[in-house]
Amino acid sequence: MADLTYKALAALLDYPTAPLQANLAEVEAALAPLGASNLRALQPLLGELARGDLIDLQEKYVETFDRGRRTSLNLFEHVHGDSRDRGQAMVDLLAMYREAGIELATEQLPDYLPAFLEYLSLLDHAAARERLADIAHILRAIGGALARRASPYAAIFDVLLAAAGEKPLAAHETDDEDDTTFKAIDAAWEEAPVNFLDAPSPAGCGSTNRPDVQTIQIHRRPR
Repeated sequence: MADLTYKALAALLDYPTAPLQANLAEVEAALAPLGASNLRALQPLLGELARGDLIDLQEKYVETFDRGRRTSLNLFEHVHGDSRDRGQAMVDLLAMYREAGIELATEQLPDYLPAFLEYLSLLDHAAARERLADIAHILRAIGGALARRASPYAAIFDVLLAAAGEKPLAAHETDDEDDTTFKAIDAAWEEAPVNFLDAPSPAGCGSTNRPDVQTIQIHRRPR
């Protein structure tokens, strides 16, 4: 998978904006290395983003990824939940980003999947595939939940699983209970969240004044 392909997939997974709609042709061109079958699978999403009303697309995005934990795009949400282990995992991930010479120019958490995909775009093919394989079980969980809801975003997760050398989503993986009901959401957030601000972070995190640092351009969506 070419570097720009990961960046294109990151753009498709991020909050829909007018610039994304205006540049969908370039995004689709960057997806060409995926091959015809993967491009066909992504067409419903590309078409929806191209022709949909932006406000409607943004509301649908929030409904898809911010309501219920199963489809959260914050990777460690699926592994650590609100435990303190998540704080150290964030620190470790930031260190991995910095080792690649990048800093987050964003208020999103470092485990935000589009940011992680932009990081992969800076690695060579083998390293990117290995890093993607490390989170394959999370991708499968999110993708399965999206497929169960018939979301066009599920196609992205099939593409990522293929890039990781994994099998595609299977029908039985979509048979999970609905976590988008108000009862399920209340249950998921019943415990008070843990404050990770006490966790140590790499010096200079968020700085963009180093000439050798590449910046991941992911922007926090408005609420």
